[in-house]
Amino acid sequence: MLKILLHKRVYRRVQPRRAKSASFFILFILGLFVGSISAGTQAVWMGVAKIVAVGDLHGDYDNFVTILKGTQVVDCDLRWAGGETHLVQIGDIMDRGPDARKIFDLLIRLEQEAKEAGGMVHVLLGNHEELNITGLVFRYPDYLTANQFRDFLPDGYRKKQEERLHKMLKDIGDDSQCQGLIDKFWNKMINDTRAQKEYLTNLYDKYGSWILEHNAVIKINDIVFAHGGIAEQYSTWKIEKINEVLRQELSDLAQKAIRLEPQESRLRIAYQADGPLWYRELAIVPEEDLKDEVDRILANLGARALVIGHTPKVPTRREMERFGGKVWIVDTGISFAYGGRLSALIITNGTFNVWGENNEQKDHSDNPPHDSPRLGPVFL
Repeated sequence: MLKILLHKRVYRRVQPRRAKSASFFILFILGLFVGSISAGTQAVWMGVAKIVAVGDLHGDYDNFVTILKGTQVVDCDLRWAGGETHLVQIGDIMDRGPDARKIFDLLIRLEQEAKEAGGMVHVLLGNHEELNITGLVFRYPDYLTANQFRDFLPDGYRKKQEERLHKMLKDIGDDSQCQGLIDKFWNKMINDTRAQKEYLTNLYDKYGSWILEHNAVIKINDIVFAHGGIAEQYSTWKIEKINEVLRQELSDLAQKAIRLEPQESRLRIAYQADGPLWYRELAIVPEEDLKDEVDRILANLGARALVIGHTPKVPTRREMERFGGKVWIVDTGISFAYGGRLSALIITNGTFNVWGENNEQKDHSDNPPHDSPRLGPVFL
């Protein structure tokens, strides 16, 4: 957020010397103010009676709405109906599906409505948010959909490209041929350096500050929530420290991506395979091999359970619950891109229940887990 402020003109310069001096003073004060807010971002809540945790959405707005209605977090008009409930979305709103921006807009509104009702909406950072705001997503051609790319382009730039496309299509009567040209056009745009810069700049200007205001790790009562999980080495850190280090790293990486500069290779959390956005062992390692480590992690965190996403599981209690209820996995492939297996974890006065366990699902086929980060030459 500070970097956004530093890139904005505070007021029109009238008297060069005095205005320049005043500008620096104002920016300095604003920087201290924003920094103090960032440093004090709350990450721990106590005394919460009901929590609804929802896993990775990957651009599937419709399935997310179905879950929100089914768990009675919203009413039929998509207005907050959860009262003092805390809704936790575990990250990975972006990629694979088309409607990440619609999900963001809905959550931004629900945050305010929940706050006014005494509840709260927590949107955690996922590895796909990291990939997008840092520009690494362009190294994954199967992640970024054409619809998502168009949605986050600046309005004027997008309209110019759509006009170009319309001129190309106006004399073609064959629908299948038109669709082929549309796909080819936008795939070319996604790989165009200038278009990528427009995408990254607009994404950061419109949603980047909001995304980075949120945490990667939170604790509600005695339960810790993180997208990928908490490895033992990070469990000794304060939750606030994890969030602030990652927030600063992602802010710096985002600005470098916009300026097309080489990205920093000495990172403490961002892109790290055992960091809270990418860690997967709590979901895939045999329980016998990790049970002592899980106990140490929870003891270090002062928690009795961890709720994570990132690794798709079948939406049944048996598949989602590990280590005797010490770890819960809420990524069940909610997006149609992963089979559309709807679920939510409802925690009421400390009791865990799975919403959707007995619902008919569209597809229970196994899906491969998301890829690990391929950093390659991004670190120059």
